[in-house]
Amino acid sequence: MTLRVVQWSSGNIGARTLRGVIEHPRLELVGVYAHSAAKAGRDAGAIAGLEGGPVGVRATADRDEILALGADCVLYTPLWCDFDDVCALLESGANVVTTRAEFLRPASLDPAIRGRVEAACARGNTSIHSTGSSPGFITEALPLVVTSLQRRLDGLRIDEYADLSRRDSPALLFDVMGFGQEPSDFGERRLNALTDSFGPSLRLLADALGTPLEQVDAAGEFALTKEPLTIAAGTLPAGSVAGQRITITGRRGGRPFLTFRANWFCGRELEPRWDLRETGWRVTVEGDAPLNIDLVFPVPLERMAAMSPAYTANRAVNAIPYVVEAAPGIRTTLDLPQIVAAL
Repeated sequence: MTLRVVQWSSGNIGARTLRGVIEHPRLELVGVYAHSAAKAGRDAGAIAGLEGGPVGVRATADRDEILALGADCVLYTPLWCDFDDVCALLESGANVVTTRAEFLRPASLDPAIRGRVEAACARGNTSIHSTGSSPGFITEALPLVVTSLQRRLDGLRIDEYADLSRRDSPALLFDVMGFGQEPSDFGERRLNALTDSFGPSLRLLADALGTPLEQVDAAGEFALTKEPLTIAAGTLPAGSVAGQRITITGRRGGRPFLTFRANWFCGRELEPRWDLRETGWRVTVEGDAPLNIDLVFPVPLERMAAMSPAYTANRAVNAIPYVVEAAPGIRTTLDLPQIVAAL
C-alpha cells in the first residue's frame, strides 16, 4: 500500500528526508511545509536537490493547507519543536515521525505536554515516534542488539566523533551548539540540551534491560582554536570554542552503567589537544561477552556534509510504515518492530 507523506520543514535533515520520500517505492509525497518564505512555492524536487526535474509538489507556508491534505504521515524535522503544531498534525489524522528527541521516552516528557500529545493521538487515532542516528540508532537500536549477547552487563559506553568543519549549517553550529562563542558563554546550556536529548534515550535502553537508571548527569569540557578558523558554516574567532566533549552518564549504584560521550569538533588544532578519531562511533561493551565496535563513516571529509544527513534522515523515512501501523500514542523503539529498509 502506498502511504501519503508530508515533509515538515526542509533544512539540512529535512531536505534529505524529502529526497528519501520522493525516491521511496512505497511512499507518495503530497505536501511540503516550509518555514522560509523563500522556499514557499518551490518544487519539492528542487528543494531536495534532485536533478530529475520537477516532481509536481510545491512547498507551502500555509499550515492549514498541510493539515487539510489527509496525509498518512508527516516527517517532522524542524530545528525547534512546536508542540502546538505536533498536536494539530496528530489530531488531523496524520501520524508523525520526527528527528526531534522530545518523544524518545514518554515518561521523560513534561506530564502536561505528554498528556496533550497523547490526547491528540487518541483524537486522531495516530502515533508519533522520535528516531534518527544519534540519539536513536546508536543509543537504542544498536545497543539492544549487542546487549543480546550478554548475561552480565557491567557497562556500555558510546563515543561519538563528528568533524563538523564541512557542515554548512551556521544556525545549528553557532546558535544551537555554541561553536565560535567565548568560553564564558559555553557551559550549562549545552549540558542541559544534551541531557534532554540523550538522557531519555539512555533511560529507555535501561528500561528495556530491566535495569532502570538511578541518576543521569552530564559533564562537559571544551577546546579552543588558537587562530581564526574558517569552516563551511563561517569563521570561528581566535580563542573561541572549536571543540566540545560532553558526557552523559546513566548511573546505577553510583557507578556509570550507560554512557554517551559526544566528541564534536570543527578542527583538529585545538587547545588543549584531544585524541580525535574519524567521524563515527565507538561502542564499548563490558560484560561476560565484552565487545569493542568501531563504526566509521567511510566518506572523505569534503563529501561529509553531503553524505552525513543520510545517517539521520534514512532511519526516519524507513520508520514511516511501522509508525503508521502502530497503536495510537507516543511509540518508542521498544514498541515498534525492528525497522528494516524497504529498498
